[in-house]
Amino acid sequence: MINEKFLEQLKKDYRANESERRQIISASNNILFEAKKTIFALQRQDFKIGEEKLGDIKKALKNLADRFGQARLNREGAYKAAVEEYLEGQTFYAAIKNKKIEAVKDLALDYEGYLGGICDTIGELVRYATNQAAKGKFSEVAKIKKIADDIMNQLLDFDMTGYLRTKYDQSRGHLRKLEQMAYEIKLRNKK
Repeated sequence: MINEKFLEQLKKDYRANESERRQIISASNNILFEAKKTIFALQRQDFKIGEEKLGDIKKALKNLADRFGQARLNREGAYKAAVEEYLEGQTFYAAIKNKKIEAVKDLALDYEGYLGGICDTIGELVRYATNQAAKGKFSEVAKIKKIADDIMNQLLDFDMTGYLRTKYDQSRGHLRKLEQMAYEIKLRNKK
């Protein structure tokens, strides 16, 4: 037979974990949603809103870390997805504002979130370049392509596997779209 005190402790631990899990998932879903809105604001070049949202998300992530601890948070997929989306927004912002892409101060985020966010940024750069081309700002497309090239050159040093390899391969595909766009602009301007 199972010791009843032991079983009661297991139930108590399980219920506490499930309660934490629900709270983390709920907060993470809100962060993910806000991160997506941030990226859309940045795509529209609404930098004031983008900066505010990035700051708010950073505070929300810090609050979660203070409440649950980083090790507990890293066990939840919803949290990891929210962090990655935030880092995508943060990296995209840095890229289009010609700032250094670096670690976010005051947050202990892991390498997977950073690398996933950096890889996903290439896709956002393609959207941004497309929007700039539609406005006739062809020199901006060349600048964006250079930024994406630089990022991808840095990512070459990683031998990514699994989930991150998929992200990396997607970013390579996005870079090809940027290269094609730049090529077509160059051909068009020669005429």
